[in-house]
Amino acid sequence: MHASSPDGGPALFRLVRHWARQWAPDVVERFAADAPPAWTVPNLFVIQAIDGAASDEVTVADVARQLGVDRSVASRMVGEAGRDGFVVRSTSARDARRAVLTLTDAAKEFLAASQAHQRQAFEALVGDWPREDRERFAGYLSRLAGEVLG
Repeated sequence: MHASSPDGGPALFRLVRHWARQWAPDVVERFAADAPPAWTVPNLFVIQAIDGAASDEVTVADVARQLGVDRSVASRMVGEAGRDGFVVRSTSARDARRAVLTLTDAAKEFLAASQAHQRQAFEALVGDWPREDRERFAGYLSRLAGEVLG
């Protein structure tokens, strides 16, 4: 490979390692100084998983799949998010044996704050790039996320 050619693989994994270290339990405090105590990373993961599920009737199994965890772990996480007022369990309209999960207004508020922070972080990283480059990069990131995460 030519020395000046972009090397996406190592660059991607350097970024993954960097953000894995940055994603600490106090991450919520960084974007919401007066955040309620229930605004925790595990609750945010559950909210994002429910919001990002491809089904109109989201289940604990969907959350487990989205988060890449065992169903029992997902069940505990969903239970905690429910106790904290972010998730409501109800009976499926299609199958009375299944519980479906929906987000509360409090969850939607938490999600919106998180997404605003993510947009600000993106702009802080690439805000000085030409608009076309920012849009192209954002498109590529969205495409990659869609292909990898479904």
